Amino acid sequence: ARGQDLRYNMQITLEEAYEGKKAQIHVPSSVTCDTCSGSGATPGSQPVNCTTCGGNGRVRAAQGFFSIERTCPACHGRGQVIENPCSDCHGQGRVQKERTLAVTIPPGVEEGTRIRLSGEGEAGMRGGPAGDLYIFLSIEPHKLFERDGTELFCDVPVSLTTAALGGEMEVPTVGGGKVKVKVPEGTQTGKQFRVRGKGMPGLHARRHGDLYIQIHVETPVGLTKAQKDLLKQFDEASSEKTNPESAGFFDKVKEFFNDTPE
Repeated sequence: ARGQDLRYNMQITLEEAYEGKKAQIHVPSSVTCDTCSGSGATPGSQPVNCTTCGGNGRVRAAQGFFSIERTCPACHGRGQVIENPCSDCHGQGRVQKERTLAVTIPPGVEEGTRIRLSGEGEAGMRGGPAGDLYIFLSIEPHKLFERDGTELFCDVPVSLTTAALGGEMEVPTVGGGKVKVKVPEGTQTGKQFRVRGKGMPGLHARRHGDLYIQIHVETPVGLTKAQKDLLKQFDEASSEKTNPESAGFFDKVKEFFNDTPE
């Protein structure tokens, strides 16, 4: 009988999913018994035909006018029995053992990607073919990036000054190195910049996805009195042109209350 398929769960980092990886895994499973070469019989002996079914693996039983065929209870359908079972595997033809296997993980794998290793599952009963081993991959959460297919997303905080006056920032990439991104003057929270080709590679294609950088304008905290005074002076000197969204919002509020019936 064919051996059962096995499942092995493996966790890798986002960087390993980007680059690909060669790894060794340790899998406990049933393997063919070396002593009896999988026959289940003591070396020098062989399984013999079952006397109950005559080697057919099936027996017939009469029930009234009908004859019903069923699996032989003596040999369990194998047609043979072992009179002298192997002392190491106790007639099973296989023993438990931990195996070390080499695994190649291609670039671009995703959460839930399944890798099949043919013939590396449980050994078959009494010389039967082995099952397969299925490796299920999971990706560790990353501190900086979130992933959607081949696209990567990164939330980057920028100072209030940089957002207002503009500037340049460096953002790391999963593939190593950094990319420079220009922050235009007047950038608001939620503004998104697209860096082409800096996302994840496709599993079945050579094309890389894109990296999306989303800006989060950081409000300063722990200000000194002098800093607070400067901000107050800035606020007093501000106009609708410098705060168009706020001005527009409060205009809408005024319209709402003016339109509300008393």
